[in-house]
Amino acid sequence: MNDHVKYTLDESEIPKAWDNIAADLPTPPVPPLHPGTGQPIGPDDLAPLFPMALIQQEVSAERWIEIPDPVRDVYRQWRVTPMHRARRLEKALGTPAKIYYKYEGTSPSGSHKPNTAVPQAFFNKEAGVKRISTETGAGQWGSSMAFAGALFGIQVKVYMVKVSFDQKPYRKALMQAFGAECVASPSTETESGRAILAADPNSPGSLGIAISEAVEVAAKNDDTKYALGSVLNHVLLHQTVIGLEALKQMEVAGDYPDIVIGCAGGGSNFAGLVFPFIGEQLRGGKKVRAIACEPSACPTLTRGKFAYDFGDTGHLTPLVKMHTLGSTFVPPAFHAGGLRYHGMAPLVSHLKDLGLIEAKAYHQRPCFEAAIQFAKAEGIIPAPESSHAVRAAIDEALRCKEEGVSRVILFNLSGHGHFDMGAYTEFLSGNLEDRDYDEKALTAALAALPAVAAG
Repeated sequence: MNDHVKYTLDESEIPKAWDNIAADLPTPPVPPLHPGTGQPIGPDDLAPLFPMALIQQEVSAERWIEIPDPVRDVYRQWRVTPMHRARRLEKALGTPAKIYYKYEGTSPSGSHKPNTAVPQAFFNKEAGVKRISTETGAGQWGSSMAFAGALFGIQVKVYMVKVSFDQKPYRKALMQAFGAECVASPSTETESGRAILAADPNSPGSLGIAISEAVEVAAKNDDTKYALGSVLNHVLLHQTVIGLEALKQMEVAGDYPDIVIGCAGGGSNFAGLVFPFIGEQLRGGKKVRAIACEPSACPTLTRGKFAYDFGDTGHLTPLVKMHTLGSTFVPPAFHAGGLRYHGMAPLVSHLKDLGLIEAKAYHQRPCFEAAIQFAKAEGIIPAPESSHAVRAAIDEALRCKEEGVSRVILFNLSGHGHFDMGAYTEFLSGNLEDRDYDEKALTAALAALPAVAAG
């Protein structure tokens, strides 16, 4: 028996349409609200930020939304991504469980993020957009948007959360190599950034702050649109290529998962893998346990409130109902920068509220321990974000060992950690510390939720 098995598909198997879970939900999610009127927003309210094609995807209830041929042509560069059976890890754990992982680290930026960056750039190009402003945490999204902008001739400006900007200089270099401009956030370039710096000159930044800066730039410039790397419906929609491929690869493997796992910051890679399996379940297929794994220092699903809130710190965005820690919440500076967002995707939050998914929170040291164990067995260094999914998969496999049962576990290894070796160096030298949020700050942030939150 081979110690390592990889399941690949021909590029003809790249999905031809994205899978919209909104078509299968027993109850639809509530609509976003205009922050001024408190009424549901319409397409015109989003037009300053997004091209109409993406707005239509955002509100669509159609199950299948066709992937344009130019987008599929770019996808061919790295899709179909491989799915591996982690036999060496299974052996190291001594578990009867079968562990599979879908590996998104083969993309040009090393993560799942180009799955949505490419279509977003394409639809902006089709609309005649010249410039895109965006934010990034760890830099995975920023480098992916920079890559996509280069392909379609769009100038990209990225506001990168300051703590990650300092921790991950090579991510900035990668963005610049693709032709994008990268600025540490909070910056002095925007009203939102200047206001934060006036209150706290040493602010480490947050995704909520960086979003405010990027949205402000798009709103004030007619030739600029905004792009978001997670949270919104159309972003999660684009990521379903992951789960659609995994469904076919599991069929080739002759298995079907009992448990599907993904790390969760804004929700895009988790939704990308999990939503097609949940959709199958809702249409009468096999039930799966879906686990969203988040950091204990930013525990949106496990500690947040399911309420209407702003998506950004500067309160420039519509109000969306999501699990939130409050828009003013600034998490501590742990290394999984892509998971440092105060809110969770409304669709992921809705599924949690419906009881279709569960959530677990982990400190960073146990996640890095799991990542090292995985790397020794499988030869891949996970991104700090992905290490949360690795931790959960190992825990579930060990539970199978304790219970003497065999289950099929599938998780999304959403990216590699090649630009995160500073964090691994810190861990391996014994200097990595677990970080906890400020309970008083969280209480204050939740107390400041908009009044409509009770609705």
